[in-house]
Amino acid sequence: MDGGPRVPEQRRPGSVTLTDREALRFGVLGPVRAWRGEEQLSTGSPQQRALLAALLLREGRTATAAELIDALWGAEPPSQALAALRTYASRLRKILTPGVLVSESGGYAVRGLREGALDLAAAQDLAAQAEKARAAGDLRRARTLLNEALAVWDGEVLAGVPGPYAETQRVRLEEWRLGLLESRLDMDLEQGCHAEAVSELTALTAAHPLRERLRELLMLALYRSGRQAEALAVYADTRRLLAEELGVDPRPGLRKLQHRILKADPALAEPSSPAAEPAVLPVRPAQLPASVPDFTGRSAFVEELSEVLSSASQAAGRVMAVSALAGIGGVGKTTLAVHVAHRARGAFPDGQLYADLQGAGPRPAEPETVLGSFLRALGTADSAIPDSLDERAALYRSVLDGRRVLLLLDNAKDAAQVRPLLPGTGGCAALVTSRVRMVDLAGAHLVDLDVMSPEEALALFTKIVGEERVAAERESALDVVAACGFLPLAIRIAASRLAARRTWTVSVLAAKLADERRRLDELQAGDLAVKATFELGYGQLEPAQARAFRLLGLADGPDISLAAAAAVLDLPPEDTEDLLEALVDTSLLESAAPGRYRFHDLVRLYARACAERDEQPPSERQAAMSRLLDFYLATAARVYAIERPGDRLVDHLQPAEYPGLTFEDRRRAQDWLYAEAVCLLACVRQSATGGTLRRAIDLLWASVDLAESGANSREYEAAAAALRRTAQEAGDVRAEARASVVLSNARLFSGVFDQAYREALEAFQLAEAAQDPLPSCWAANVLGSTAFYQNRHDDAEGYFSQAIEKFRGCGDLAGTAAALCNLSRLHLATDRADTAVVLARQGTDIYQELGHTLRGANGRYAFGMALAKTGQHASAAEQLEEALRVFRDSRQRLWEGMTLFRLADVDLDARRPAQAASNAEMALTVLRGIGGEWRRGHVLTVLGKALNGIGQSGRAQVCWREALDIYENLDSPEAAEVRKLLAPMAAA
Repeated sequence: MDGGPRVPEQRRPGSVTLTDREALRFGVLGPVRAWRGEEQLSTGSPQQRALLAALLLREGRTATAAELIDALWGAEPPSQALAALRTYASRLRKILTPGVLVSESGGYAVRGLREGALDLAAAQDLAAQAEKARAAGDLRRARTLLNEALAVWDGEVLAGVPGPYAETQRVRLEEWRLGLLESRLDMDLEQGCHAEAVSELTALTAAHPLRERLRELLMLALYRSGRQAEALAVYADTRRLLAEELGVDPRPGLRKLQHRILKADPALAEPSSPAAEPAVLPVRPAQLPASVPDFTGRSAFVEELSEVLSSASQAAGRVMAVSALAGIGGVGKTTLAVHVAHRARGAFPDGQLYADLQGAGPRPAEPETVLGSFLRALGTADSAIPDSLDERAALYRSVLDGRRVLLLLDNAKDAAQVRPLLPGTGGCAALVTSRVRMVDLAGAHLVDLDVMSPEEALALFTKIVGEERVAAERESALDVVAACGFLPLAIRIAASRLAARRTWTVSVLAAKLADERRRLDELQAGDLAVKATFELGYGQLEPAQARAFRLLGLADGPDISLAAAAAVLDLPPEDTEDLLEALVDTSLLESAAPGRYRFHDLVRLYARACAERDEQPPSERQAAMSRLLDFYLATAARVYAIERPGDRLVDHLQPAEYPGLTFEDRRRAQDWLYAEAVCLLACVRQSATGGTLRRAIDLLWASVDLAESGANSREYEAAAAALRRTAQEAGDVRAEARASVVLSNARLFSGVFDQAYREALEAFQLAEAAQDPLPSCWAANVLGSTAFYQNRHDDAEGYFSQAIEKFRGCGDLAGTAAALCNLSRLHLATDRADTAVVLARQGTDIYQELGHTLRGANGRYAFGMALAKTGQHASAAEQLEEALRVFRDSRQRLWEGMTLFRLADVDLDARRPAQAASNAEMALTVLRGIGGEWRRGHVLTVLGKALNGIGQSGRAQVCWREALDIYENLDSPEAAEVRKLLAPMAAA
């Protein structure tokens, strides 16, 4: 960013003072314009604008008449040039505020402007601030400032202004803009935004094919995005172009990068600028949970673990230190680990990471999920996080290399779960807690944590209850901690209950614990110890609290919202909140976030055991889970209805007896659906039995956005498959039909067309047998879509026509519109573009009449495609861009990516290959991990065409080869088209 043009502050002593309303502003980074306040002023003829631009760019200095004549006309001015110049100056003086344009020494100057009055000066100030932020290592702020600076440009600099001076300034300022853009892109790569940068760099290299720095950045972005072959193809394209156009070879930096890519240099996967490294971590992770203020005892363990951590932080180059704490539930492993971690924070200045691995629960945390959260916490962009466990672990180790970070891995299942989460170099350390001894965790410092000593136990009890109460009844206090088996969690629960009841004495608590059923001395190891510990707290709950504890433990999912908990308990939200907060106070429940609650895994297991034992009759447990299912079903149906007004699905769902939530607008409805996605799908899986099976299937059906958006597509598909199996086993034809149509729809979105077709066919037959009309409508539509994607056009037309007829028979206008739009796409594929336009317009009109925002975007998507094939490119782009806006606003990633792909196709037809390449690149980024390989093949094919159109034929070949591999693996007929594209290049 050094060497940029400067326009210093132009205000001088005695200059004119203006109010904000009267203040003048000028623009030269685009057309030459002037404003007084918000009023745009006329700047006159092109020559008059040229004079104004020349004066503004003189930085407040006086320009002589000769200099200005040369600036406007060059070596051949007209005979009356001086008179014309004076006329232009006189006209400008009348337009501008008095005293701004001054005559001086036979020339002119612009004076008295406020700071930032010229857009160029504003851009310069932002660029200077960005330079300082980058030098300080704050890449995030530097990028933001550079983006603001670049946003000041409004088209071609000095647009339409004649004269040699203007032309010189255009070249100079455009070169500066490109330099700023390269700096910002360089920082994008430093912060891991590789996939996003590829799209922009592709377009820029098309616009500036001989600018080698842009090519270098493109190669690096492609390589870091896992596209090594394309990166090398960029070099080949560049070398060929430079040889043809300039007769030169690429510069040394570009050649060196090619060699490093060929060797797969590991350093290329990391940020290249050491100064920028602090900014790659926008916020240093500090994820440790709060240390308990009344931590007591364990001094020997604290010193032992602290020494291990200290030696790790000081011994650069040695294998990182791992300490694994093992012990029964409730022995205080987490409390000790958190305390030691906080004590050692100073030795790990690059941050602390924490994860609850949920090893004691039925679904331990997946290492790849934990790695994803750690990488995000360390500043890695979502788009740069790989999909596989091995790739994530490798990137994680690279990010941590050279840093001193402390990890706290709590509640691990086994060593296999922990190994991928460990850094690979010295300077870092890990504390691991688990119920099992990790003898197979190589190099780990193992610590077996036993119960507290009597002195430590009494000290902990005293800190919670208070010195005065314990001192008065010391013997009773000793009886209490002895009855707790000196187990820290049991002591904490008992002491907390006593502290919350000022009317109790310690002896009252001791008497309660004297009951053998509450004695912990029976517990020797394992889960029995945990259950007995929790039994102590559970037995002291009020009846309503105990019921809440039992019933809430029945629900699967990582946590539960207050509204869902109220449904489980069949209570008003206010009463529910009181009960839940009381449970939080006793440490039997955690407050995950405002309005959300969660159990520790072991506490949940205990709560369920209590429900099985104490919640009588058993129908009470079933009723609680039925209310939860009804709550989700009613609310999801309401979200569906808001998104799809007039859609008949909500009329065909199983009735929900318990009410759901209402929403003020579609944004809040969407927020609820995506926030509750994991819990909702957990409820679906849990309800796949008996009398709740049909409602569970309908809940999944009403939540179709979770699959279609790509946000939870895998979990959704797995739940649908489980429901269908259950329905088959139960012999429930109606339920199996609905589950099959839901599953076929999910398979369609994920691009598994063969399975989608089979399941849709089965759904159609079952729905017909069960005389359930809506599933047969949906199934016919899916059958048509899958046949269309498989190029079975006659079959597809029959299915779509059948779907239209069936939807109309059900009075489902929205479904009719969907099938019409699908039929439109079929007509396009069979060279019936005119009727395709008619069908798409019919579908779009129906959506518009119904007030469909989201589905209306699907209509515009089909309409845009049809218009494009009739040569109406501007109208097609308008329809697709409006659809894109809605899809983005609705968080529909699948359709966002596909719309970008269609826009790229329109750009190609309109001979805008650079824009096509940019849109196709963005489509690849959005569709990463969703939509299936078949759709990815389509995007790669279009991207290759666009790249070939901008002269990047080597990169185009790489894209087409990848697309060909995809199509051949899928045995897809699209392979023939790609072979034709590759044939001329192979021959050459």
